Amino acid sequence: MNTRANDGRAQGRHAVVLGGSLAGLLAARVLTDHFEEVTLIERDAYPDTSEARKGIPQANHVHGLLARGREILEELFPGVQEEMIAAGAPVVDIANEIAWFTPAGWGVRFPSDIMVLSFTRPLLDLHVRRRLAEHPRVKILDNTDVLRLLPGAESNQLAGVLICPRASENDRRVAKELRADLVVDTTGRASRAPHWLKDLGYEPPEEIVIDARLGYASRLYSIPENFDGDWQCAYVQAAPPDQKRGGILFKVEGNRWLVTLIGRAGEIPPSDEPGFLEFARSLRVSTIYDAIRSAEPITPIKTHRATQNRLRRYERAKQLPENFLLLGDSVCAFNPVYGQGMTTAALGAMTLQQCLREQDLSGLSRRFQKRLAKVIAAPWMLAIGEDYRYPETEGGSPSLMTRFMHRYMDRVVQLATNSVAVRTVLLRAFNMLVPPTALFQPRVLFRVLLQFFNSKRSCNEDSNRNDIRSGSLAGNQPAQKERLVC
Repeated sequence: MNTRANDGRAQGRHAVVLGGSLAGLLAARVLTDHFEEVTLIERDAYPDTSEARKGIPQANHVHGLLARGREILEELFPGVQEEMIAAGAPVVDIANEIAWFTPAGWGVRFPSDIMVLSFTRPLLDLHVRRRLAEHPRVKILDNTDVLRLLPGAESNQLAGVLICPRASENDRRVAKELRADLVVDTTGRASRAPHWLKDLGYEPPEEIVIDARLGYASRLYSIPENFDGDWQCAYVQAAPPDQKRGGILFKVEGNRWLVTLIGRAGEIPPSDEPGFLEFARSLRVSTIYDAIRSAEPITPIKTHRATQNRLRRYERAKQLPENFLLLGDSVCAFNPVYGQGMTTAALGAMTLQQCLREQDLSGLSRRFQKRLAKVIAAPWMLAIGEDYRYPETEGGSPSLMTRFMHRYMDRVVQLATNSVAVRTVLLRAFNMLVPPTALFQPRVLFRVLLQFFNSKRSCNEDSNRNDIRSGSLAGNQPAQKERLVC
């Protein structure tokens, strides 16, 4: 294996990326800075247009590339966002142009510099894939299966992968070996890496699954000509544990609305038109229903159920091939409702960039997986912490810290309905522009504590009035007081 020092020359001759979703596209782009040749292998046949493909069943639903992910995308593919904007993707001020109904009420709206793109997932994939395909070091093999990993001549090394180009599902061609200095798995939730590693004598990773039993139903609408709303997008959050339904409406390219309805713990949005509209009408506010009830639907209703949080602890593996890396959903797949997946995949690609810049390929796997685990830790805790608000969630149980964070975040969200300062920090943390610890900075913490003490004082005053009222009405006899929750 060629492992020359990182002095501007390639660190290896050939790198192979398994899986051509966004994580794979970003990883392949990073590898072009360090390898003479990069081959991207994708099971699906790539379409030439922005249509959803079989390998990304979630592509029919609303996707969010958070602000930090947008920054990374532009760093790796300069100008690609302008291409998407030219193709019709709106630029949205997340603080001012999204009508966001939180569990505590409407988030206060104000002009900000936190801008995001609003698009369908296939449009993003198409433009990033085209830019990657233009790179002289990249070769893309779509419509190709990966059968297994090839062991190397040296201990803890891979020689490459065994692949099988195919003309169709039932017409496989002859398998062939593809040699590589580095293999990167980005094949997503359905990654077969645990089985491949087991076949080579490695222990499969510990796997954690947290399932809130969430389901999606989505469709595209033409935006009515007479629509005069003061927002570009709308988001109605669920309010657990009792209110399990939510919905998202995004304006996307082609002057269309992409509407995704969300239900948890058995309250799954239906796939028939009357049921879809009734589900939208049942949300906590009627904003989305009012928008779409007279709009023209232009696609069938698509559903999606594979929404578990799934974490594979490769950083804890006793042993891994040194030249085998995993990132994206192959390592950590989130409940999609929190919109963290694509941005976390982008952060994983930048972690790979950092590791490759620092030293050669020796010991790369363990070094990378440990660093990636630190990147994943915060969004993972956010996702499962929110899912634990639902008592029906399967897998593990909330810790005392999780319960504390629920109480704290409830107050932050409440403050964000009227405080521009608090909502600014909340949105910047949500967009991964600042770490979650920013929510404990003095200007937020002070307001949370002040709100807490004011509510306690109010509760005590209400309790005293209740005592006086109960005594006077009952002839000063002991009375059962109304329970006050503060």
